[in-house]
Amino acid sequence: MSQLNQVELQNLRHLIGAHETAHQKLQAYAQQATDPEIKQFFSDGAQDAMKTKQQLLGFLN
Repeated sequence: MSQLNQVELQNLRHLIGAHETAHQKLQAYAQQATDPEIKQFFSDGAQDAMKTKQQLLGFLN
């Protein structure tokens, strides 16, 4: 894979941070939810955010 320039690296770091934040928030919402469907909705979103974060981290290798 080609090397990233500074702007691409900065954008990648921003996206990774945003997905980490989304993961943390959605996980917290899932823990607070009492309705099983809402809890599952937030849990699924948290898992998707973590998956995307891991995929983005792959570009740093």
